[in-house]
Amino acid sequence: MRPLEGIRVLEVAMYGFVPSAGAVLADWGADVVKVEHAVNGDPQRGLRQTGTFRVEGDPNPNVAHANRGKRSIGLDIARPEGREVLYELAKDADVFLTSFMPASRTRLGIDVDDIRAVNPRVVYARGSALGPRGPEADKGGYDMTAFWARAGTAASITPPGTEGLISPPGPAYGDTISGTNLAGGVAAALLRRERTGETAVVDVSLFGSGLWAMGHAIGLSLHLERAWEGVRPSAHGSPRNPLSGLYRTADDRYISFVMLQPVRFWPGVCRCLGRPDLAEDPRFATGESIAEHTEEAVKILREIIAGGTLAEWSERFAVLDGPWAPVQDTLQAAADSQARANGYLGQAGDLELVASPVQFDVEDTRLGPAPEFAAQTEEILAELGYDWDRVLALKASGAVT
Repeated sequence: MRPLEGIRVLEVAMYGFVPSAGAVLADWGADVVKVEHAVNGDPQRGLRQTGTFRVEGDPNPNVAHANRGKRSIGLDIARPEGREVLYELAKDADVFLTSFMPASRTRLGIDVDDIRAVNPRVVYARGSALGPRGPEADKGGYDMTAFWARAGTAASITPPGTEGLISPPGPAYGDTISGTNLAGGVAAALLRRERTGETAVVDVSLFGSGLWAMGHAIGLSLHLERAWEGVRPSAHGSPRNPLSGLYRTADDRYISFVMLQPVRFWPGVCRCLGRPDLAEDPRFATGESIAEHTEEAVKILREIIAGGTLAEWSERFAVLDGPWAPVQDTLQAAADSQARANGYLGQAGDLELVASPVQFDVEDTRLGPAPEFAAQTEEILAELGYDWDRVLALKASGAVT
């Protein structure tokens, strides 16, 4: 049994951030009902082009990543009839999850007091760009602005003197991290309600999540009064440790060594390289001598590693005790045997997707497919006790799809 089975989540949210929290809750077993506009649906459904990647037809990973495992109802909550259905759904919900901004929540009658009026025990969870307080609490934003740029990552990862800024490494990068934070906050609020009977309003923002992701660097910056700065990519790394840095392979990929105790790991590396003689070389016998002769060691390792491909070295280094990693692209990471052994990817309908990172009882996370737009509208209305005539009346009014 998954930990949130029996928990009902009502999601009134769009795009990537807050819906990704709903996806995590669904991964954990919650029944997540996604409320989408009766005509347009979640605007994310129209996202086909992401950078140079274009998806034609369905299924669409741009939608499925943040919406797998849910049910969808098409509902116009701006209409009184649609809002009445929403309130009926809210009566039995454990969690109300929304990305709507304060003015829209007030206008649509879905703010905390509105939902609590029909269900005092509901956990009300909000995702925002910049947080619920302060002069900019009513402003919107995306992960590129609030998470990546404003919270310090973009400036901290971009080397000084670079024209422009390094962009996030992938779509919905800050959205996905922030959504996981929000799901964790919801789980904690549910535990509090279970233990004390007290419910909570849960807030997570893209900005706050971005600050948390940079928390170590910001703490150092504040203590030393020095902004964290990006560094230019280098061919190696440490000037005093040949086993802390990058080495290019024959196919122009990289191996990353992070062995902070070079004396301990040097013999094993030499054996994997097919050069056991280097383990006996007096230049590399002690910490002091390795530090003194790092430049020579790096030159030797570069020449050897440049003679094999990433796949070849990954196989040979598999027995190495010291910390290292192949620098993999997204396809290689998805095919990684360790990712597969741990069930870090799963089948969600016709798509293979990354599972949310928390596992329970050492079991793979079960993923469900993303719903087609409004695919469960009639099913959900039937669960509310609506007979067919009432369903038809709602459809005729435009309140539901």
